[in-house]
Amino acid sequence: MMIPRPYDVIIIGSGQAGTPLSTALAGAGMRTALIERTHVGGTCVNEGCTPTKTMVASGRVAYLARRAGDYGVHAGTISVDLQKVRQRKRDIVDSFRNGSQAKIEKTANLDLIFGEARFTGPRTVAIRSKDGTEHSLTAKRIFINAGTRASRPKLPGLDGVPFLDNASIMELGRVPDHLLILGGGYIGLEFGQLFRRFGSRVTIAQSGDQLLSKEDPDVAEEVTKILRQDGIEILLSAKALRVRPTDEGVQLDVEREDRSTTLVGSHLLVATGRVPNSDGLNLSAAKIRTDSRGFIKVNSHLQTTAAGIYAMGDIKGGPAFTHISYDDFRILRDNLLEKRGRTTTHRPVPYTVFIDPQLGRIGMTEREARAQKRQIRIAKLPMSAVARAIETDETRGFIKAIVDKKTKRVLGAAVLGVEGGEIMSVIEVAMMGKLPYTALRDGIFAHPTLAESLNNLFTAMERTK
Repeated sequence: MMIPRPYDVIIIGSGQAGTPLSTALAGAGMRTALIERTHVGGTCVNEGCTPTKTMVASGRVAYLARRAGDYGVHAGTISVDLQKVRQRKRDIVDSFRNGSQAKIEKTANLDLIFGEARFTGPRTVAIRSKDGTEHSLTAKRIFINAGTRASRPKLPGLDGVPFLDNASIMELGRVPDHLLILGGGYIGLEFGQLFRRFGSRVTIAQSGDQLLSKEDPDVAEEVTKILRQDGIEILLSAKALRVRPTDEGVQLDVEREDRSTTLVGSHLLVATGRVPNSDGLNLSAAKIRTDSRGFIKVNSHLQTTAAGIYAMGDIKGGPAFTHISYDDFRILRDNLLEKRGRTTTHRPVPYTVFIDPQLGRIGMTEREARAQKRQIRIAKLPMSAVARAIETDETRGFIKAIVDKKTKRVLGAAVLGVEGGEIMSVIEVAMMGKLPYTALRDGIFAHPTLAESLNNLFTAMERTK
C-alpha cells in the first residue's frame, strides 16, 4: 500500500481558478500540489476563449476584406489559408499555456503533477501518470477545478461518423465545403459564422424554437436575422433523428413540423452542451455529492458536501464562463488568506457571445424581469442610430436595457452591436455603482464613441413616457 505524500493543499485542475489559487496559496507558505491531466490553462486557454477568439479574429478580417468595396477599397480576390489560421491559433495557445506553466514551476512550495486524479478517501487523492505509475497524496484542503467537456448526445448513428466538437473543429486543415451544426447555442453560432466567413456553406439545426434559448425572443430573432444575412441556413424546432455516413460526408435527418428533412454535409459539428468531468474522480470515496447531471454541489462559499473540499469553475454548474471561474478563485483566496467571508451570492454574471456583431449581456433579461413581476421600462436603440456605428458601416443589431421604474436602476442589458461586450461593460459599471439610468443618460462621453450611444438610449426611453 502506498503511503500518501502530505500536502497542505491539493488542487485538481489547472484552469482559470486552479492555477492562480495554487500560486496564491503556495505564496502564502502552504505546501501545494497542482494536478493536471493534460495541459496547463484549462478549457479557456486550450480549447475555449483563447483559440476560438483568435480564429474569430481571422474570420472578421476575411469578412471585412470581402466588404472592402463598401468602403471604397479594392482588395482583390479573398482566400483563406486555414492551415495558417490554425498555426496562428496554436502559437498563441502555446504562448499562453507555456507562460502559465513556467510561472507555476518557478513558484516555491508548489508541485505541478501531470496525471489522472481520483479520490480514494475523504482527504486522499491517487494520481495515475501517463506512464502508468501511481502515487498518492493527502491534504487537509482539496480544491476541484476539473472543468467540463463537450457532451455527446444519444443520437442514433453518431458513433459511425467522424463528427467534430469545439476542440477538434479548430484542428481542421481545410475549410469544410458544407458544415452541419447540431445546436444553436454560443458554440454553434460562433463556429457557424466563423466558417461561413472562411467560405463554408453552413446549416445550423436547433431543437428549440429560437437560437440562444436563454435570451429574450427579440434578441434571438435579431441574431437569427443577422446570421441569415451572412448566408447561414438556420432550421429552428429541428429535432435530430439520426446521422449516417455518406459519400459526401455525413447525412443528418431532422424532424420539423412532423416532417422529416434530410441534410447532407461534408462535416458535422456537435454543439449540444457540456458535461462535467466529475465521472472519473470517484467522488463517492470523499462523500462529495453531485446533482443529477454530475455537477458538484456547492454552497455560496464554494464548499462541497465534504468538509475541507471545494469546487470551482464549470464543474460546479451554473454560469460556465472564464471570468466566473476566476472570481471563484478570488472568493476562495480572500476567504482563506484574509478571512473576508465573501460569497457567490448576487454577484454579476456578464458575458459576451463572440458572433459579429457581438452580443454583450449583463443582469436580467426582460423575460426574467416580467416573470418576477417587476415594474420595468424598456430602453431600446437600433445600432443604425449610433453615429460611430454608421461611420464604420457596422449598423446591425440594437441596444436594449431593462430599467426598474421605482429605483431607476438598470436591471439588465443586451447589447447586440459592434463591440457589444465593451458597451455592456459600461452599463455593468453603472449597475455595480447602483447608479440610476439618468447617470448614463446625462453622462459626457467622448464623441464619436460607441459608449455615447447610452445617452441616446435612455433619452429615447424618456420620450416614450
